Amino acid sequence: MTEHTDLVAEIEAFEEKLALARASITKRFIGQTRVVDLTLTALLCGGHGLLIGLPGLGKTRLVETLSTVMGLNGKRVQFTPDLMPADILGSEVLETDADGRRSFRFIEGPIFCQLLMADEINRASPRTQSALLQAMQEKAVSIAGETRPLAAPFHVLATQNPLEQEGTYPLPEAQLDRFLVQIDVEYPDRDTEKAILLATTGLVEEESEQVFTAAELIRAQQLLRRMPVGESVVELILDLVRAFRPEDPSALPEAMRDVAFGPGPRAAQSLMLAVRAAAMLNGRLAPSAEDVAAMAAPVLRHRMQLSFAARARGANLSDLIATGVARVTGIEAAA
Repeated sequence: MTEHTDLVAEIEAFEEKLALARASITKRFIGQTRVVDLTLTALLCGGHGLLIGLPGLGKTRLVETLSTVMGLNGKRVQFTPDLMPADILGSEVLETDADGRRSFRFIEGPIFCQLLMADEINRASPRTQSALLQAMQEKAVSIAGETRPLAAPFHVLATQNPLEQEGTYPLPEAQLDRFLVQIDVEYPDRDTEKAILLATTGLVEEESEQVFTAAELIRAQQLLRRMPVGESVVELILDLVRAFRPEDPSALPEAMRDVAFGPGPRAAQSLMLAVRAAAMLNGRLAPSAEDVAAMAAPVLRHRMQLSFAARARGANLSDLIATGVARVTGIEAAA
């Protein structure tokens, strides 16, 4: 009983800090609460986020603000076709000391940070994109035959422009699967855009304050994994993920017809963590079916693909996920 009471007290304490963090973030990234919550979800789950949106919607501003509010050492890399793996990971250089002795010294690349913004990640070559794979999964990189651990916590928030595809290299499915959530950044509504104009075109802008430290974020990530999940929610997660696998007997008829490949076990793991984060961000002690419906699209949409015939017919992946969520959970899905 004491252990349960302590867990409740810890969750409630972190929920208060999360409310302060959200308030601090929205001083510089106005509105778009869904985007803020999904980005915080990625951090709370110890994962990575893929931000997809047109230029000028504040993606870079959001990541910079998160770095400040969450107390993380953040760095930014602008991905370009000529970017090499060593530009991200670092490299060894040959040095000569005062006595004429030569030795190699490793110079760390920008990946040795706690929050890496990979800006326009799909502009880099597949060779450079693959340099992130080990880092994102294992929180370490292998350079010159030596494995070097990255800082803890370590998160990648990558951005993509959804329209401009000329001269880009689409991310392979193996790398997309490493992102816990896909976060679509849309145009703000009129009232939000007015607030942005008034807040950002004057002499002084509001500044965000640090709320978390890196150590506190790690404790929040550990606490999230201790949050209880009801058996009914676990079954819903399994039902939902398996509903989009075309070869599964329990798959939706639409998935059997239109889906080329469905989400794997990592999708179920990510959804299990994401529903806990959704509950924590909303001040609750355990996730519900509503959290499963809310987190389904961000967790699943980059982990599955429509067949060529379905795309040619004009089928839409977001609509398919919304249909599946409504049918499995009985709740209308969030975007």
